[in-house]
Amino acid sequence: MEWSACTDEYEKLVFRMSTPRVVIDNAVCSNSTIVKFDSARKHGILLEAVQILSDLNLFIKKAYVSSDGRWFMDVFHVTDQDGNKLTDESVLKYIEQSLGSIHNGKTNHRNGLTALELKGTDRVGLLSEVFAVLAEFQCDVVEAKVWTHNGRIASLIYVKDCTSGTSIEDSQKINRLEARLRYVLQGDGDIRSAKTSISDVVIHPERRLHQMMFADRDYQKSPIFKFASETPLVTVQNWAERSYSVVNVQCKDRTKLLFDVVCNLTDMEYVVFHATINTRIDQAYMEFYIRHKDGTPISSEPERQRVIQCLQAAIERRSCEGVRLEFSAEDRQGLLAEVMRTFRENGLNVTRADISTTGDLAANVFYVTDSIGYPADEKIIESVRQKIGLSNLKVKELPIVSHEKAEREDQSVGVGGAVLLSLGSIVRRNLYNLGLIKSCS
Repeated sequence: MEWSACTDEYEKLVFRMSTPRVVIDNAVCSNSTIVKFDSARKHGILLEAVQILSDLNLFIKKAYVSSDGRWFMDVFHVTDQDGNKLTDESVLKYIEQSLGSIHNGKTNHRNGLTALELKGTDRVGLLSEVFAVLAEFQCDVVEAKVWTHNGRIASLIYVKDCTSGTSIEDSQKINRLEARLRYVLQGDGDIRSAKTSISDVVIHPERRLHQMMFADRDYQKSPIFKFASETPLVTVQNWAERSYSVVNVQCKDRTKLLFDVVCNLTDMEYVVFHATINTRIDQAYMEFYIRHKDGTPISSEPERQRVIQCLQAAIERRSCEGVRLEFSAEDRQGLLAEVMRTFRENGLNVTRADISTTGDLAANVFYVTDSIGYPADEKIIESVRQKIGLSNLKVKELPIVSHEKAEREDQSVGVGGAVLLSLGSIVRRNLYNLGLIKSCS
């Protein structure tokens, strides 16, 4: 065989070994779709896999993660937001193709838009002022994500020039816009922590928001508004014999929960070697076996406390505080500024926002409380709806997954249950071989 032919065969072998393998099974489990993902291990690959499922707003009911040597295996049990198995062939194909091309380094680059990163001290009416400035500078908001936590705010806003319909190219206009937004964020003296910038970072927007808030040390701040959420229970212990740090998390279940936790661990330079995720009713239970990238476990009490604080913050940032309002209308210049001004004038504080436009239609989701963080008065909400438009602004409840039904189906005896157990044993056997559990039976 010629040398060139040998080289070609070797490259094909390397490609097959490094390309992730994806299996999607709707027959094994009676109440969820099983997504199995095998790949060569690399830092951040678990986050990439979870990110794909999270972007589809799927619930991860159970998951097993196991890393044996240089190989990595995930098994996810997922449902849609109504607690049903995935049956849409286009969704299943998208999952298979996306997971299978995970090594291609796909990004969320938005061509033709200018990305603005804003962070500072949160206050009632702040977003109203921000969007008023953008309207004044003839900036059309195409997409935006806003998170608030512990009195801090982080926002990633994608805009285009109203005149040209493309990204803002005028450097003087950009400088003036940044300065004006920074002035708004400073408020009554937040000079040091108020920051605005034109971002050229090509990264998943929600991961970027986590990074912005982590850099802002929101996990060390005290909340300004009086939210009543339960604090997630996080414990961290070292297993010296195996050089692992074992992280346990218990909190209320929701979509994108696993993404938020894994995102935080990855950005803190920890590697997840093994993990088990389970949900019961509305609670999630997660256990992670982690090490630093250099292979060492957590080495000090201050570091242990920092991990606990950071994981609690990562979970709380996306907690759905307040009333969920869904707004849809024909998009036009200054529309967001008007909506936000109405919220402010009626004493509503926006704790989270997801803003998007598709063609000529604006479709936005806001979570609002009163001015100090308590549930907003129903009469005020109705008054705001009257002003904005009853058909445009609607009060929505969060979807509730039928966990109890799923648990009853889990207990049913049959071929599906037996196959499900055999699939889960693959992961348990790996954990047993590594000494992480006492029995693989």
